[in-house]
Amino acid sequence: MNAFDSRNEVRPGGLPTTIPEYLEHLRRSLAGADPALVQDALYDAEEYLRSELAENPGRSEAEVIVAVAGSYGAPDEVADIYRDTEVKVQTALRAPAPNPRRSWMGRFFGVIAEPRTYGALFYMLLSLAIGIFYFTWVVTGLSLSAGLAVLIIGVPFVILYFGSIRVLSLVEGRIVETMLGERMPRRPLYSSRGQPLLKRIGELFTDPRIWATQLYFLFMLPLGVAYFTIAVTCLAVSLSLIVAPVGLMLGLGSGLVFDNWYLAIDGEPWMWPIVMLAGVLLLFVTLHIARGVGYLHALLAKHMLVKTAQYD
Repeated sequence: MNAFDSRNEVRPGGLPTTIPEYLEHLRRSLAGADPALVQDALYDAEEYLRSELAENPGRSEAEVIVAVAGSYGAPDEVADIYRDTEVKVQTALRAPAPNPRRSWMGRFFGVIAEPRTYGALFYMLLSLAIGIFYFTWVVTGLSLSAGLAVLIIGVPFVILYFGSIRVLSLVEGRIVETMLGERMPRRPLYSSRGQPLLKRIGELFTDPRIWATQLYFLFMLPLGVAYFTIAVTCLAVSLSLIVAPVGLMLGLGSGLVFDNWYLAIDGEPWMWPIVMLAGVLLLFVTLHIARGVGYLHALLAKHMLVKTAQYD
C-alpha cells in the first residue's frame, strides 16, 4: 500500500501522512454530523493514533497511519463507522416513541407518558443546587486566578482552574444528555496533543468554548432559581388543589389559602370536583412547561458547551 508521494503529502484518495492531517480529514468527513459526535470521534482517533505511535517509536507518523489503516480505518471509513454506530446507540438508548396523537386532548394529556418529561422536571428541581455550585466555582476560580496571577504559585492554579472548566463541561454534558435527551460530548475536546505544551496551555485561555462554558455556568444560577421556583410553585399549587377536597372531607381545614388569598369551599361541596379538576389541569400544564424548559435548556447547553463550528 503506497498512499504517499515523494513530498510526503496526501494523494487524492490516499491516506494522510501526519496525525493532524488525519484528524482534519476525519473532521471534514464528519461535516454535518452532530458536533458532540465530531468531538468524540476526534478525541478517540487522536488517542488511538498517538498510543500506536508511542508503542512504535521507530516508525514515523505516516508509517503508523498506514499500519493501522487496516484495523482502525481511513478517515472516511472511521467517519462512516461513527455515523452508523451513533444511529444504533441512539436507537437503543432512546425510549420507544409514543404513538402520535392527533387530537389536542391526546397531545395535552399524553405528556404524562413521555419519559423525558420527568427527566426535565427533575432537572428543573436539581438546577438550583447545580447553579449555586457552578456560579460559586467560577466566581471563586476567577477571583483567585486574578489575585494569584502575579505570584509564581498562581500560574499552575490558573491552569488547573481552566482545566477544571473542561472537566465540569463534560459533567454538565452528561447530566444534560441523561435528563434532557440532547446528545452531548462523551470525550474531552480534541486538543492537538502533538503541539508544544506551552501552545496547548495557551489554548486554554484563547479557546472561545472555555469562556462560553464559564458564561453558561454563571447563567445557571439565575436560571436555576427560575427553574426551581417555577417547578416547586406549580407542583405545590396543583397538588394542593388535587388533595384539598380530600382534606376537607377528613375535616382538615375549611378552604384554600394562597398567600393572602383565602377561598372557603368547605360549605360548597359542588366546588370540590372543580377544584380537583383545576389541580389536574395545572399539573399537566406543569409537565408541559417542564418539557418546554428541558428542550430550550438543552439547546442552550449544546450551543454554549459544544464546539459547533463546521468544516468543509
